[in-house]
Amino acid sequence: MSNGLKIPAQGALDFLSLGALVHRLDPGLVPFRKAARCEIHVSGGEFNCAANLADCFRMKAGIATALVDYPIGELIAERVACDGRHAFLQALRARRRHRPNMAAVYSDRGQGVRPPVVFYNRSNEAAARLAPGDFDWPAIFGAGVRWFHSGASSRRFRPRPRS
Repeated sequence: MSNGLKIPAQGALDFLSLGALVHRLDPGLVPFRKAARCEIHVSGGEFNCAANLADCFRMKAGIATALVDYPIGELIAERVACDGRHAFLQALRARRRHRPNMAAVYSDRGQGVRPPVVFYNRSNEAAARLAPGDFDWPAIFGAGVRWFHSGASSRRFRPRPRS
């Protein structure tokens, strides 16, 4: 059965995702209201798709996103690189006013009848400041991308303030 899609057999990437990266703070089984420490994980819907396809199926996967040049952004970039995914990163400067931020997700695991608690801080999220021209799409797709994914189509992206 033909689905009408023309997916190339070969390419530089099997899968490319466009979306936000977040850092997830996880106190484990301890509820947030009692937590004294948390583990930090890199996460994000589009990132998770790329990460799992690369890990489980050894696909060549990449992520196109924005990072802020401050320690949390550096931590996220390091974790993405060590996991072997290709990253197309738009670096945004951390400024005093109206500075972009790496989104944070707070999630404990719940236990027994207590459900997990998950809440987000997406204030001034870096990926929401991506603008046309931030990536060289002709070069990226020219090298061959078999599948492109973005789950952020319903989110309103705002152009970032000019420097």
